[in-house]
Amino acid sequence: MTTDFTLRRDAFGRLVLTDAAGNLHEGVAPVRAFPIGAPDDGLALVNTDGKEVLWIDSVDDLPAEAAALVREELAGREFMPEISRILDVTSFATPCTWSVETNRGNADFVLRGEEDIRRIGPDALLISDTHGIHFLIRNQYTLDKHSKKILDRFL
Repeated sequence: MTTDFTLRRDAFGRLVLTDAAGNLHEGVAPVRAFPIGAPDDGLALVNTDGKEVLWIDSVDDLPAEAAALVREELAGREFMPEISRILDVTSFATPCTWSVETNRGNADFVLRGEEDIRRIGPDALLISDTHGIHFLIRNQYTLDKHSKKILDRFL
């Protein structure tokens, strides 16, 4: 269990890590090693130069207060809407506009080409739009029939 450090926010809202040796690291940021497959396992706290100052095996192993700070910081830095339904596409030829329902509300985005749909493991898909925003389909096999039919045309 990783508990030989303290984590707090400073007056500017930045994370401050005090390690076991008493060294102060201001402005640290959590970075996930496996953001899709194991989002709460394998995180590094990195300093402003991008150098790892602490490795965390699992967020669940942290004291509640530190875990809350790490999750809060990650939520503020990461934006990856998760698609629950594909409502419509303007065309089955690319580029085309997709209308989707996500965990962050409905969204429309432009898919440049089929190569912007990448498989992540056996079930998950990562879709990139023209602005570089990534949309996640955690399990393509649990989508509704209409969504699967549209998705099959692009895979």
